[in-house]
Amino acid sequence: MSWTDERVELLKKMWGEGQSASQIAKELGGVTRNAVIGKVHRLGLSNRAGAAGTAKPEPKPAAKPEVVKPKAAPKPAPSKPAKPEVIMETKSATPPPNPRKQIIPAGQPLPPQPSANEISPEALAKVNAVEKKAKKLTLMELTERTCKWPVGDPATPDFWFCGLPVQQGKPYCEAHVGVAFQPMSSRRDRRR
Repeated sequence: MSWTDERVELLKKMWGEGQSASQIAKELGGVTRNAVIGKVHRLGLSNRAGAAGTAKPEPKPAAKPEVVKPKAAPKPAPSKPAKPEVIMETKSATPPPNPRKQIIPAGQPLPPQPSANEISPEALAKVNAVEKKAKKLTLMELTERTCKWPVGDPATPDFWFCGLPVQQGKPYCEAHVGVAFQPMSSRRDRRR
């Protein structure tokens, strides 16, 4: 069905008379109610200002001017000796601390993590020794049997994963399990 000039004129006439989109679609034939609504909007006919049965908005009465009464002058406060105002200027150019966590740009070193101080020196020595023997795998080379401990900054090309055989039921090798998983007793002691 195409919108011929005659069909468009009939649509405009019926719309102006206040008929519904369903009634117009039925009269035109071969067109749906939604097609009529779409055409009405494309033609800019959505306002039925002159349609029968629609209520015209009543004009609002003109607003009455407000009578403003002058306010009484405030009573003067009893005189007390004035305290000198101390105005302190701060010459600090640093903005107040942001409550949100700061985002560290890629390639920048991470700040010291609180958990790093709690790792035993023996475990760190073991990790350093193991990382010298590591396979240095990329993300795509990891399997369920390779240690997934990340080493370095992910934003740099020298980032890699350990890749040594994992400990049974863990995602890391024996050395990295010793660093990643802490016994319950040491975690409980830390909370006190």
